[in-house]
Amino acid sequence: MAVVLRFAPEGMTLEKYREIIAKLDETGVGSPAGRLYHVCFGDENNLRVSDIWDSMESFEQFGQKLMPILQELGVEGKPEVLEVQNIIEGAKAQAA
Repeated sequence: MAVVLRFAPEGMTLEKYREIIAKLDETGVGSPAGRLYHVCFGDENNLRVSDIWDSMESFEQFGQKLMPILQELGVEGKPEVLEVQNIIEGAKAQAA
C-alpha cells in the first residue's frame, strides 16, 4: 500500500538539503526503488519534504541509508506517515 511521508525538520536549510541529496547520490540511492515522488518545498531556511512511496517497506529500506546521513548533518525529526487512498497523475505537457 502506498504511503505519503511528510517531513518538516526544524531549520532544514537549502544548503543542508543539497548536501543530503549529494550524499544520497554518492551512496547510490538518490533515486531509490519504490519512491514514486519526492518534493522539497518552502522557505530556503526552513524546508519541508514530502515523498510518496509504493510501500512503507520500501521507505524503511531507503531509511537505512538516509538516517545516518541525516544524523551526521544534525537533521532531526520523524516523518508523518499517511496512507494513500488514491493517486491521479496529470497528463504530461506536450513539447512545442
